[in-house]
Amino acid sequence: MTLTELVIANLTSPAILCFFLGILVTLLKSDLRVPPAVHEAISLYLLFAIGLKGGFAIANSSVHELIKPAIATLTIGIITPFIAFLVARGIGRLNAQNAAALAAHYGSVSAVTFMAAISFAKISDIPTEAFMPALVALLEIPGILIALVLVHVYHRGADTKVSAVVHEVLTGKTMMLLIGGVIIGVISGEKGKTLIAPVFVDAFQGILTFFLLEMGIIAAQRLKEMRESIGFLIVYGITLPLLFGTFGAFMGYFSGLSIGGAMVLATMAASASYIAAPAAVKISIPTANPSIYLTASLGITLPFNLIVGLPLYYQIVKWIFLHFDGA
Repeated sequence: MTLTELVIANLTSPAILCFFLGILVTLLKSDLRVPPAVHEAISLYLLFAIGLKGGFAIANSSVHELIKPAIATLTIGIITPFIAFLVARGIGRLNAQNAAALAAHYGSVSAVTFMAAISFAKISDIPTEAFMPALVALLEIPGILIALVLVHVYHRGADTKVSAVVHEVLTGKTMMLLIGGVIIGVISGEKGKTLIAPVFVDAFQGILTFFLLEMGIIAAQRLKEMRESIGFLIVYGITLPLLFGTFGAFMGYFSGLSIGGAMVLATMAASASYIAAPAAVKISIPTANPSIYLTASLGITLPFNLIVGLPLYYQIVKWIFLHFDGA
């Protein structure tokens, strides 16, 4: 599959088209709505399913070969949400809720972009490590956790005990489902995956599609609130992926990954979640504006990474390997 075909396939997938349908029905003033209780139940399902899938991937990986790349991935997951939050607050002048929502998205990872990177490596005959899916699981959670802590600390003041906030966030339903799912996936392994695959693996894409319908409706309802931020979001949605992608490329090199593995890690670092993060933000930061974080992650960063980012991150990785190995 060529890169152009990959972009077209993604933008014409049922999940993305359902997001656009949600926008369309709202602009047409349709009475179509998803009951709040149903939408929350779907959000909870997605978070738990994502945790389980990550746990299964980790269970199938060797600890010895995974440890250095895992540390590199966690480092990316800790640093990037802080930068994303500070830029959104300081330069974008967004409120704490919207800045934290962006931080959750840009500190986490897009599974679609990850799959695109793997596909790009295959069609370009670039070998990658088999354990790369496990790194996706490690990158999904820290950014969301840090973003939730940041918004809690901001609203409670500088004197707030961070440990108390971390405890509250970790024991909240978002983190309990994500982390709990990972732990269950690791312990139960392939046998556990086989038992629950019909509900938490096979049905995932269908339920995600319905989730994005409601996210499209919510985003369209709040489009007016986003207009004054659109210029910033375009710059934000392109500049941060370039910065984070370069950072991910260096981390991939120094953690001992191959050129292909480093390219995939760079792409992961550059990506913005539009599955796990929206579900977590919808539950934990309900006042954040979906038009802002979904426009940035889904409307700007995703197509940028698919069209420009993939070959660019590969070139950055090749330069790093050539420069440092040559030295």
